[in-house]
Amino acid sequence: MPQRGVRLSELVASLSLAIDLGLGQPQEHVLRQTVIATRLARIAGLSDQEIAATFYVCLLSWVGCVADSHEMARWFGDDTHVRAASYEVDRAGMPMMRFLIGQLASGGSSFQRLSMVGRFMTGGMREVMNSLAAHCQTTVDIADRLGIVPHVCRSLPQVLERWDGKGGPNKLKGKQIEPVMRVAHIANDSEVFVRIGGIAGATDMLRERSGTQFEPVLVDLAIAHADEIFGDLDEIDAWDVVIDGSKTLDHRMDDAELHGALETLADYADVKSPWFTGHSRAVAALVREAARRARAPAEEVDLVEQAALVCRLGVIGVSAGVWDKAGRLSASETERVRTVPYLTERILDRQPRLKKIGHIAGMFHERLDGSGYPRGLSGGSIPRAARFLAAAEVYQSLREDRAHRAALDPERAKATLLEEVSAGGLDGTAVDAVLRAAGHQTRRAPALVDGLTAREAEVLELLVRGMSNKQIADALSVSKRTVGTHIEHIYAKIGVTARGAAAMYAMRHGLVDATASEISGDRPM
Repeated sequence: MPQRGVRLSELVASLSLAIDLGLGQPQEHVLRQTVIATRLARIAGLSDQEIAATFYVCLLSWVGCVADSHEMARWFGDDTHVRAASYEVDRAGMPMMRFLIGQLASGGSSFQRLSMVGRFMTGGMREVMNSLAAHCQTTVDIADRLGIVPHVCRSLPQVLERWDGKGGPNKLKGKQIEPVMRVAHIANDSEVFVRIGGIAGATDMLRERSGTQFEPVLVDLAIAHADEIFGDLDEIDAWDVVIDGSKTLDHRMDDAELHGALETLADYADVKSPWFTGHSRAVAALVREAARRARAPAEEVDLVEQAALVCRLGVIGVSAGVWDKAGRLSASETERVRTVPYLTERILDRQPRLKKIGHIAGMFHERLDGSGYPRGLSGGSIPRAARFLAAAEVYQSLREDRAHRAALDPERAKATLLEEVSAGGLDGTAVDAVLRAAGHQTRRAPALVDGLTAREAEVLELLVRGMSNKQIADALSVSKRTVGTHIEHIYAKIGVTARGAAAMYAMRHGLVDATASEISGDRPM
């Protein structure tokens, strides 16, 4: 049967399954939250337009959580764990401070934790809170790129605000917060507590946080109608309920819109760690050219390019602390890394066309001799498109710096791929096509946008790779103060205030080259 087109609601709902990973929550947390929110919105008497907006506000509110993963992991070790655990506290004031201090240097020694507490108290708390700005900025950027209507985007920057005004980034209070977001705030935490403690667990939490985190009138409505709102969550298919309820603002995407959406997902995955900045787009460009050179049918060329864009969505489910680790991974960390293709496929599994793309994307670590993962496929059970993707992903990864190694030069990367062919892991035809495609690539100077100067573009590229001001200054032979001034100008011109959001901007506008770490003599720390 022909693959039907992808509706915007289906794309966003699939993205929500990736958001679950970033939040450290079970799959369909965001979908169930959306069901809760729309039910509460109807009971609260919100307008039809507001109820329609509720679907997209809930599905996208937490999409930006990945943008500050690098910074969170630097302090807390496991960024996904700290997000998951944060639901246990009313996230403001001293309770939040005690919670964050308790999470510092997770898994580290007593000495490491003590040292970290001292640094955190003298500036770390401010740094962490400032980095949360990347969440809101990235959320709005992604919503804009997906073509979400303006009145939905208006609510999204308020995801971290609170009824009592102790949230951020703008310290909005009470009815300064959009009604749709006030409903979404209640739904987000309620889903976790009803899943863990049933209706009683959710209503107890709501009573405790009424007037602080949540609007009291909405809390009273949620408690009074608790059975209606929460009672059947374990019995329904949250995906179907969400898709059916989002038709008011929905539409079927054409091929160009879908491609743009998949590029957005690629950037979303790559912002998880500075080491991955621009990686997925680079793999997609390489594998498309390789498949074209191998005279693959146009449909297969498009399919493998699309699969390349999303093949690393599963990295969102692995802590940035793992991706940023310079030393050898532990056994448990290695096993978590090996889940990436599986998680990617699960994210894309619910929509037919996305499932077809995800089927190829989920095989990029399979090998012809059966030594790959996650399924250990071999020989003819690996489609040609997946063989091309595997070769392109290996080559591109070798050409990029990672936390545990420097990038390989082109000849060494080529030799490594040929060794993989000799060992029986990679397909020789696919490798040959990838190497020919890579041999014709040249780095072009990016087209500057939003008034950025050439020097500011250089600073931006190093900044989004996680380099400190001092490292950037050393790399460009300028003063640290000059770098700080450049960064201030960059942020003002592109409208962001944090590295993660700047990385999304840079990838969107082609201002980063995944193989360009040779610009500096140092790798990000």
